[in-house]
Amino acid sequence: MTTTDNIIEYVLTLSCPDQPGIVAAISTGLFEAQANILESQQHDDPSGRFFMRVVFALQDQSTVYDWLHTRLEALASQFNMTWSLHNRLKRKRVMLMVSKMDHCLVDLLYRWRIGELPIEPVAIVANYPKEEYAHIEMKDIPFHYLPISKDTKKEQEQQLWDIIKETRTELVVLARYMQILSSDMVKKLPGQCINIHHSFLPGFKGAKAYHQAFARGVKLIGATAHYVTEDLDEGPIIEQDVERVSHRDVPEDLVRKGRDIERRVLAKAVRYHIENRVILNGSKTVIFAD
Repeated sequence: MTTTDNIIEYVLTLSCPDQPGIVAAISTGLFEAQANILESQQHDDPSGRFFMRVVFALQDQSTVYDWLHTRLEALASQFNMTWSLHNRLKRKRVMLMVSKMDHCLVDLLYRWRIGELPIEPVAIVANYPKEEYAHIEMKDIPFHYLPISKDTKKEQEQQLWDIIKETRTELVVLARYMQILSSDMVKKLPGQCINIHHSFLPGFKGAKAYHQAFARGVKLIGATAHYVTEDLDEGPIIEQDVERVSHRDVPEDLVRKGRDIERRVLAKAVRYHIENRVILNGSKTVIFAD
């Protein structure tokens, strides 16, 4: 990302029924606003929908921005378009949720700390006390211990929702948070909650999935990052990766390799989301990867 005085970079994402003239209309609107297009990607989907992501630089003047916003609204009406416009300098406010396995949390915090992941962590929520994570450098990120049981789930989720609203959270990341969010909670976070799980699901459900996989002699292990929906672990997929294993690997090897895959898959999914590279397409996603 590059910025100069009085210039701001934006990301425009859109989807609409595929038809002639969309790219020309968007390009003309940006030209008339004296915007400089830096990147442009598009996809004509077999479903009949058109998807586009454009990165452009614009003079930092409210009148120019307001004119372009009005023009985009008119184009949205003309093409029946769903669209959003994002300032690339504005960091998304992210809540990280974790249970006992903390490898994904540690990785995301490290990438944030070194500047690789441009987010603003506004809260860490766990169903274990903070002492469980004494070895993790959390800086001054507020930590919330929200224990949960079958009898307290409703109250716990109300507390969680209060924190989300108070912190103005824009993205919730389940960094190996081993509790199932209720349908009511999921409905409040459409396209705003990312989960990571091993790709054995639904084949190997429950505890010790890697041990189950070992018992079946799997040749590949992997991980999937997806948006959370009411269908458990079946939301739109953002990123996946796999690694080959052999008969020499014992369950502990599978667990170790699985942790590495989970870390990198979740980090990439979060980055794709915060860079506005993901556009939902029903039960699927369109990913404009870099």
